[in-house]
Amino acid sequence: MALNNTTLHSNVINSSVRIINEQVLIVQVLVMVFLYINSLLIFAFFKKETFYTNTRYIFFAHTLICDCVFLFMSDLLLVMSYFQIPMPAGLCVIICVVMIILTFATPLTLTAMSVERYVAICMPLRHAEISTPHRALYGILVIHAFSKKSTSKCLKTVILHGFQLVLSLFQLWCPFIEMAVLQIGNLELFVTIRYLNYLAFILAPKCLNPLIYGLRDDQFYLVLKNYAFCGLINRISPVFTEK
Repeated sequence: MALNNTTLHSNVINSSVRIINEQVLIVQVLVMVFLYINSLLIFAFFKKETFYTNTRYIFFAHTLICDCVFLFMSDLLLVMSYFQIPMPAGLCVIICVVMIILTFATPLTLTAMSVERYVAICMPLRHAEISTPHRALYGILVIHAFSKKSTSKCLKTVILHGFQLVLSLFQLWCPFIEMAVLQIGNLELFVTIRYLNYLAFILAPKCLNPLIYGLRDDQFYLVLKNYAFCGLINRISPVFTEK
């Protein structure tokens, strides 16, 4: 009887470890894939003058850089927590401060991008005057300080930005939900809820940026496809037109 109980307990532990391993593996795959896509988009941004002289692309690149740093740091903390690797208190404080800044930088930048798209749609004649690269850079500094078919596509982009902004802001409620679950006393449910919150409201908004704003953009998509396949598909540099 004791042997059976020991075997059952061992099976439960092994099953739990297997589930945790699968969860960590899922996060690693997501992080690696979107870090690769984000890196290609950032590389394309700095290689083409059409991108780094356009306000919306400046905001987009700023969001990508923030998301890359956040994805890398959160994944590093996840791995260190999983393997129970200790961290010096000073380094922990620095990482926490940086991640807090990045957490608030993304929704604020998304708000600025939505305003920029609103100006482009509703005030097209004044868009070039109002939305300039210098003002975009000033907007980024403020964010960090306070931590026909084309028209239809722009409207869809604004809606997608709003949806992504809701996901980004919902993570502010995650600690309250997790504390409520923890008070129930079910540790396994708490770990599951915390993992799902991490995937849905922390990782997902960061991973949606290249899909919502990068791959849907014709110019970015052509350059990204060219760099992703080392220029084998498109030998001729694509011609860009200012929208």
